[in-house]
Amino acid sequence: MSQPFILSIDEGTTNAKAIAVSRSGDVLSKGSVPVELFHPYPGWAEQDPEAIWNATLSAIEACLKQLDSELLAGIAISNQRESVLVWDKKTGQALTPLVSWQCRRSEDICADIAKKPEADIVKKLTGSVIDPLFPASKIRWLLDYLENGTQRAINGELCVGTVDSWLVWKLTDGKQFVTDASNASRYQLFNISTFSWDPLLLDLYQIPEQCLPQVIASTGERGVTAGLSIIKDGVPVLAQVGDSHAALYGQGGFNPGVVKATYGTGSSLMVRINELPKYDFGVSTTVAWDDGKPSLAMEGNITHTGSAIKFISKILGISDINKLSQLAWSVEDSGGVFFVPALAGLGAPYWDAKARGLITGLTDAATPAHIARAAFESVAYQVADLLFSMEASAQISLNELSVDGGPTNNRQLMQFQADLLQKTIVKRDVVEVSALGAAFLAGKALGWWPNEQTLSQLLPESEVIEPNINANVILDNYKLWKQAVNRARFQSNDEEVI
Repeated sequence: MSQPFILSIDEGTTNAKAIAVSRSGDVLSKGSVPVELFHPYPGWAEQDPEAIWNATLSAIEACLKQLDSELLAGIAISNQRESVLVWDKKTGQALTPLVSWQCRRSEDICADIAKKPEADIVKKLTGSVIDPLFPASKIRWLLDYLENGTQRAINGELCVGTVDSWLVWKLTDGKQFVTDASNASRYQLFNISTFSWDPLLLDLYQIPEQCLPQVIASTGERGVTAGLSIIKDGVPVLAQVGDSHAALYGQGGFNPGVVKATYGTGSSLMVRINELPKYDFGVSTTVAWDDGKPSLAMEGNITHTGSAIKFISKILGISDINKLSQLAWSVEDSGGVFFVPALAGLGAPYWDAKARGLITGLTDAATPAHIARAAFESVAYQVADLLFSMEASAQISLNELSVDGGPTNNRQLMQFQADLLQKTIVKRDVVEVSALGAAFLAGKALGWWPNEQTLSQLLPESEVIEPNINANVILDNYKLWKQAVNRARFQSNDEEVI
């Protein structure tokens, strides 16, 4: 039976995806196209903006192939966050690569900013520490990279935005240059108390406000489609939200106490909060979403999780991740081997840009299987570091973890995670949870799902993984993991890290 649907785009680091979601919350069809990530220099990471757009179009086309496009009611967008580019406002041509959230090219800019007296206000106003992860320093780098970049920005000739802004611009044929509060809160230029671009932060990074997108709510019309061959003109674009925020929404995080972990190239943990954390143990505060009423969230970002496993697969010469997994879990433990994937420094809760990756604990009894297992275990250890820091910061107990992302299909990894945390793992039966969350926000704009009670009834079925009570060995190994992290940090610092 034909039924209206929302087209939800999820543009990630490695794939552009699109799903069609019905009014009953069912996923009717899907499309996915890979996008390439380039590393031109050590610590640099970038993508081709036009390739991202073309991949998005191909994913949309694949998704719509079996559907009646006349029944398309609206479009939603979730996106990789903190990745930023510059394009020409008049021609729409991308003038720079998309500088990835993983990229560390602006480390020196961050170091200079951190030395200024005003640097102390950054965490207070934005909820995040000064780090190359966030777009502010990348934008400063890009404006310096472009000839007369800052002056052109002041003149209003340039658009500087994250992927969501780029996609809305493209979908509306250059008529709308907007972002939402969740994405804006990641720029490190946005005041999470006033919900606006902050003059003090703009001045600190020397970024003209004229080049930044207008900040609007996460849900509600932000223009209509125009000039696309695969979608008719006039379809409303109804939602914009960062992928981690969208995943929390898709996991039911609009309800109190739900903490989600997205396992992807990197990982993000997020939980909605009603007030700012009491203590600072290396986690960030961000805008969760604005669905008519802005909500805050506590979050931490890990730079290398899925990509850490991919790195070890390259080192071991095993390109098939399934075979790497079989090798990893063929041994009872890592044999004392630990892999700290500080391949571009360490993110939350350490925020150590100088840390470098290492494999430690090697003996003559170590095998490739032990190294492979250490790679998978490093994912769980980093998530544990972050979750425990979140609990300490907010002085709360988080009893279960809602998970999503490709690596969650690895049952052994999820069981290891549950045992390490001694918490229940809840895995929703949908892969595209970020796209689903964005669709939920778009549906609110259509009036399909007017309240959180209605949305709760649409949440996908879940698999529950309970921790083994006898996990003392894993917990003892966690202490050794912390020592390994200290070694990764010590090797690039003058003094030992305590």
